[in-house]
Amino acid sequence: MTYQIVASTTVSPDGIALFDQKNYHIDYGEQPKKDTAGLLIRSVDLHQTPLPDDLITIGRAGVGVNNIPLAEAAAKGIVVFNAPGANANGVKELVFAALTIGARPMLAGSKWVSNLKGDDIGVQVEKGKKAYVGTELLGKKLGVIGLGHVGGLVANGASSQAFGMHVVGYDPYIAVDTAWHLSHHIKHAADLKGVLEDSDYVTIHVPLTSETKEMLNADAIAMMKPGSVLLNFARDDVIDEDAIIAALDRGHLRRYITDFASPKLIHHPKVTVFPHIGGSTTAAETNSAKMVVQTMKNYLETGNIRNSVTFPDTDMQFASPLRLTLIHKNVPNMVGKMTGVLSNYELNIVNMMNRSQGDYAYTMIDLDQIDPKRLQKIAAKMAQIDDVIRVRVLSH
Repeated sequence: MTYQIVASTTVSPDGIALFDQKNYHIDYGEQPKKDTAGLLIRSVDLHQTPLPDDLITIGRAGVGVNNIPLAEAAAKGIVVFNAPGANANGVKELVFAALTIGARPMLAGSKWVSNLKGDDIGVQVEKGKKAYVGTELLGKKLGVIGLGHVGGLVANGASSQAFGMHVVGYDPYIAVDTAWHLSHHIKHAADLKGVLEDSDYVTIHVPLTSETKEMLNADAIAMMKPGSVLLNFARDDVIDEDAIIAALDRGHLRRYITDFASPKLIHHPKVTVFPHIGGSTTAAETNSAKMVVQTMKNYLETGNIRNSVTFPDTDMQFASPLRLTLIHKNVPNMVGKMTGVLSNYELNIVNMMNRSQGDYAYTMIDLDQIDPKRLQKIAAKMAQIDDVIRVRVLSH
């Protein structure tokens, strides 16, 4: 079987190249076409784009998926993949650059030097450099909110000998695997106040959810140490922009450094804004593309799901000749209805797995070899079950 893939030209070619020519046909564009099985994108906004019924999967070669209508995709049985952690090192390095900028007025000093005129530049520099005296990061306290892919790297790096900062982290949802990789030098705060109140620098690394929206609001900022520096390389809406500006204006915050531009921020004298370049390195773009293509291929060819934002991770060894996959609503007795159909055909189930996430669930059923026409009839019967959204037949 040959799968039709539409890939954006902004996606790294090294990732697209993983779609082998034997099983995949690649068209370039940013809109799904008829018979498109997979859509591979970076930043194109799909919220106004009709998602065809034939579309099986969408791959986002990056982390954020706010450009994809996730609810619509899930309702149509479209599995959306992203690439968590693939750009984490690129973001981490930019955060460290931002920390240094927050400690020393390097950008202002560089701008001043570039405007000097005359033959005595060296003399002018020596006389004027006192205006650009900064501080050092060594021994300062860094608060890290969110200890996932990026936050964990930032926390570990800042607490290392290279930077020598005292690090306190806060993450009520930290995964066990992530916790194992955190340095023992990092102290853990029990709540948001514990990470804000004594930190000289605070950096936030959380996804945008209903719980994290404007997480750093006026009340949270009031807990921060006077004269501290706030960094945001997560999402623009995790902070209350008006509260940040008010805190800067009254001197409670010394500086705000972010990767997210807005009209209110870009001309403020105490704000440094980057053009959303946290993951904009060639390595990060290549890693993201490769990761998401591999997960798309794995799903299309085996039905296994990993790193999806619409359906649960479901991974089962594909050792039998045939596999049925079913995307369905997460309602009672769905598995019973599926096995009931199979029992009517007197089929042996070799292996089976069911996983649920919110309103939806995913089931994989491995079967012994049977006549293809008979299998298609079974798949059609499965599709007629109430609350079943998509049925696929895969051969091994």
